[in-house]
Amino acid sequence: MTATHDQWSPEAARAILESIDEPGPVLIALQTLQETFGYVHADGIPIIASVFNVSRAEVYGVLTFYSDLRTTRPLDVEVRVCMGEACQAVGARTLRAEADALIGPTCDVQTVFCLGNCALGPAVVVNDRMIGRADGNMLLQAVTTARTGA
Repeated sequence: MTATHDQWSPEAARAILESIDEPGPVLIALQTLQETFGYVHADGIPIIASVFNVSRAEVYGVLTFYSDLRTTRPLDVEVRVCMGEACQAVGARTLRAEADALIGPTCDVQTVFCLGNCALGPAVVVNDRMIGRADGNMLLQAVTTARTGA
């Protein structure tokens, strides 16, 4: 995911949120802020609550319920390792351990519970690129490619 703004701005966030005119605005607002800034800044919670006349608790509840929403700026390379049943059955736990060992804190490594690629597990996504039947070498190569922008 590539943010469209380099830096969080409460003014820009409010302007963006005020242009949303759809039902179920809290989730859409959170997704829009994340698409715009790369994450949902903590200061976005009261802004969303104010713009859509909902409680801060409701906004926070939606924010923390969906694992795709994040509250910190992502690193340049984001890795999501599927830990769904099908992927675990073909080595996802080992792959997750390899991911931590090979790329560790240099990437944003997350565990997710389905990437919709069950037939080709273990599945990972590096930035926006899906990799099926992944292993440590494939993961390392994909991370290297993502870093160089190739």
